[in-house]
Amino acid sequence: MTFRTIRSIFETLDPGDALAEVLFGLIMALTWTIGSRLVMQEEGLDVRGLIVSTLGCNIAWGLIDAVLRILGTTFFRNRRLQLFAKIRTARDEAAALAVIRKEFPTEGAALSVDDADAEALYRSVLTLAGRSTPRRLSLTRDDLVAALAVFLLVSATAIPAVIPFFLIADGERALRVSNLLLTGLLFFTGYAWAGFSGGRPLHAGVTMTCLGLALVGIAVVLGG
Repeated sequence: MTFRTIRSIFETLDPGDALAEVLFGLIMALTWTIGSRLVMQEEGLDVRGLIVSTLGCNIAWGLIDAVLRILGTTFFRNRRLQLFAKIRTARDEAAALAVIRKEFPTEGAALSVDDADAEALYRSVLTLAGRSTPRRLSLTRDDLVAALAVFLLVSATAIPAVIPFFLIADGERALRVSNLLLTGLLFFTGYAWAGFSGGRPLHAGVTMTCLGLALVGIAVVLGG
C-alpha cells in the first residue's frame, strides 16, 4: 500500500471526524494503560498482557466504530426519503413549509440568515420536492473507504501506547513513557483541531488534554 493510497483513504473523512476518531482511540488506549497501574499495585505489571489487551481493545472498537459509521451513513442519507414523503403528504402548502422549516431551522445557524432569504430557500425546497422523484441511495465506495479509515485511525492510536514497551526493558518506566506519550498526543489532537475549527491552538490543546484525561478517569473508575 503506497503513501498516496493511504492518503486517499483518510481524505474520505472530514478532518473533524478524523480527529474525533483519533481522540476516541487515544482515550481507549489511555484507559488501559492508566488502569493497568491500579492492577499493577496488586498483581504486578503483565507487559505482554497489557500490549495484547491495548491493541485488541482498539482494534475491536475500531471495527465497531467502522460498522456504526456505515449504519449512520445509510440512515442519514435515506432519511431524506422520509422528508420528501412528509412534504408530499402534507395537507396544504403551509403544513409542507412547516415540515421544511423544522428540518432546516435558521435559529442557531453558523450564518445569519434573513427571514426573506430563508423563506425563499424553503419554497425552493418545496418546489424541488414536488418536481423530483427521490430514490433510495446505496452505499458508495467512498463510504466503505471512510469506514476503513475510521477502523485504521482507532486501531493505529494504540501503536504509540505499546512502542515504549519494546524499547524500554523496565516495564514500569515504559508504562510511564507510554502514558506521557499518549497525553502528548491528546494535546496535539486538540492543537490540530483548532487549525480546522478556527480556535486557539494552545487553548484547544490544553482543553483536549484535560477533557481526555477526565474521560479516561471516569472510564477507569467505572471499570472501563
